Amino acid sequence: RYTEQAGNQSPDFEVKQVKGGWGWLVDELKASGAKKVGFESQDMSVSSYNGLIDAIKGDSSLGGVSLIPAPGLAENQRIIKDQEELVALQKAIDASDLAMDQVCPGITHGMTEKEVAWKMEMAMRDFGADTISFDTIVAAGPNGAMAHHQPSDYVIKHGDPIVIDMGAKVGGYCSDLSRSIAVGEADETFKKIYDIVLGAQLTAINTVKVGMTGEECDSLSRDVIAEAGYGDNFGHSLGHGVGLFIHENPRVGPRSPDILEVNTVFTVEPGIYLTGWGGIRIEDIVILREDGAVPLSKATK
Repeated sequence: RYTEQAGNQSPDFEVKQVKGGWGWLVDELKASGAKKVGFESQDMSVSSYNGLIDAIKGDSSLGGVSLIPAPGLAENQRIIKDQEELVALQKAIDASDLAMDQVCPGITHGMTEKEVAWKMEMAMRDFGADTISFDTIVAAGPNGAMAHHQPSDYVIKHGDPIVIDMGAKVGGYCSDLSRSIAVGEADETFKKIYDIVLGAQLTAINTVKVGMTGEECDSLSRDVIAEAGYGDNFGHSLGHGVGLFIHENPRVGPRSPDILEVNTVFTVEPGIYLTGWGGIRIEDIVILREDGAVPLSKATK
């Protein structure tokens, strides 16, 4: 059903239509004489793997074909972005930036989280998004203490802190942006926590260097938050790569050995979450250059 579409969307590739099962792979192995087959072990189910084994063993003419796990083989080729990719990424980033700056000033007492999410998604499309890159998060009041809260019918109240996390997709490339705002007058807790989180984010952006590991970059922000007394309230990684998928390598977290190289693109998104009150998260996408990180996100913060 999709052969014509695949050909139109991938003009530089030969498109072959195959039938179900693994017979097509057996035919390819015979034609090529290949004796080693790499497979995406992180994505293949046990059932599919067993079927693949049976298909290869079931044809004695293949001889000794070895299956080689190749996790991340394709994904790791995408870590360093070329100029064409950066253009597409920037279009997606611009769409989410413009939407955030347009919608946030109009968020008022009485709106629901779902209403705000829908306004954000419409605005991103108005500013050029093909679609959204993930389900929009709007977490108001105490819901903000849940880092991945899904928009609900919760009615936003005066003074509520709100975490908004959203992204656009343009030309297949994703953006990811988080901002935290207060409706009306922000209370002292909001001001205090916001300043800590912003300081943690800027410390990482201004200090990260080429050659650091994801763990080392993560610690730049995490140490700031811990020193302020909120280490136990930052429960997720500092960031992740962004590209064709919303979550890509390099991983920027407490146990990540991934090396941050020139022209890697990743998020920097520290947060503090307080049960019963809410949360603050600030997220920007940056590109790592020879002389340091350059923010690609420009939304007001």
